[in-house]
Amino acid sequence: MPNSLAYLMLMLWPVVTLLLFLRLTLERALIWSLLGGYLLLPPVAEFDPPLFPSMNKHSIASVSAFLACLFVARRPVALWSRSWLVRLLLITFLLGAVATVLTNGDPLLFHAIENTEPIRIVRFALPGMGLRDLLSVLIAQLIVLLPFFLGRAFLGTDRGMRELLLGLAIGGLIYSVPALLETVISPVLNIWIYGFFQHDFAQMIRGDGYRPIVFLQHGLWVALFMATALISAAALARRATDKARSAWAMAAVFLGLVVLACKSLASIVLGAVLTPFVLLFGNKAKIRLAVLIAVLAVTYPMLRNNGLIPMDRIIEQSAAISEERAQSLYFRVENEELLLDRAHEKPWFGWGSWGRNLVMDPGGGGILTVPDGNWIIVFGTFGWVGYIAQMGLLAAPILLLGRQMQGMREGEISPHAATVVIILAATLADMLLNDTLINYTWLCAGAVLGHVERLRNPDLQMHRAGHPRFGDGPIIGAQPKRNLRSLL
Repeated sequence: MPNSLAYLMLMLWPVVTLLLFLRLTLERALIWSLLGGYLLLPPVAEFDPPLFPSMNKHSIASVSAFLACLFVARRPVALWSRSWLVRLLLITFLLGAVATVLTNGDPLLFHAIENTEPIRIVRFALPGMGLRDLLSVLIAQLIVLLPFFLGRAFLGTDRGMRELLLGLAIGGLIYSVPALLETVISPVLNIWIYGFFQHDFAQMIRGDGYRPIVFLQHGLWVALFMATALISAAALARRATDKARSAWAMAAVFLGLVVLACKSLASIVLGAVLTPFVLLFGNKAKIRLAVLIAVLAVTYPMLRNNGLIPMDRIIEQSAAISEERAQSLYFRVENEELLLDRAHEKPWFGWGSWGRNLVMDPGGGGILTVPDGNWIIVFGTFGWVGYIAQMGLLAAPILLLGRQMQGMREGEISPHAATVVIILAATLADMLLNDTLINYTWLCAGAVLGHVERLRNPDLQMHRAGHPRFGDGPIIGAQPKRNLRSLL
């Protein structure tokens, strides 16, 4: 169980967000309020207020940043996109959740036979979803979208894109210290500080060493974050000059070693493939690759359903690398098959919450499946409608940027935006294996959408990159130090 410090940190994060918005530029305050919350706040721990969704480190950071933009920075946040496709997906994301609740009002009944004298039959149920769940689900869906709205409003400029990359690269360098420490002493920092271990400790053991987990949900989350930090540092090294280029190049090499230390094959592959691509290829090539990855990620369930993904061959290839990883992949695939069969019983709007999307033992009520990939969780919970809405909102900015770059010259495309879409696409690919969707992913998606809208509408009023604070709004807090700004 989380200790008192864990809940205190959750309660104090709005105060930390306030201080960030008073001391930093709007872009940096927004980025670090979300990224800092993700990296430092306790996982699993949450508040469960009545009639509202549970408030964990992701939702607390998102709501705090949104309110700070409104009341500290005094900047309005538009919720309505200029793209008709994004508008349709936003409406579907919300109304699809309403349909999920309305079509899951019936409880799921189970029974267990107790071997007692006399024999007893114990009946129990997973509750149906009612009006209370409707309000909670709608609020939860809106909170999920807040970073998307904030990224679109304030990070759609080239400067905003660079700040996103800086956040990942600097965050990765800072987080590498506790991560590398845990590879030596074992993943115990969350136990020491927050009083509990957030997952199965056995899954953090790889070979003769450990995977770091720090304060994230799983070691795989740390590995993916370090891979995105590596890609960001490589992109910054390519665009930097003189001493800054050498510094970012060394940082990229160091982060590459950290990715290897995280012992996640998927993240190692992503880092090994995408980092050279970012260094060697132009902006249009990066966006084309991101479009290809996004299309494959969105269509993956359809391809799986039609047997077009050779899972047996993929498992065989992974066995050639590591028998342990092959067994892990086989376990995932077997669970996905069971969960897909379950999801197909309610394909359009899914089974809803309370674990109704999982495969349960009808004779005992125990859970028989473990969902890993984000796609199968969303598909089983919200059905095809919810899956298409969520993946569509994350992939649409990439596809819209790919369309917008047609007819543009190479030099007219922001190199930072091209790298952000690569990172966003890499996350979409990782979500096929893991539930690694976080608020920073939504922030990046919103920023790319805002960038596309600015490219389409050059006269669109936007946040001025040269202003030291909040564009046309009031200046709040002290100026950041010039020497720090020059280094970053």
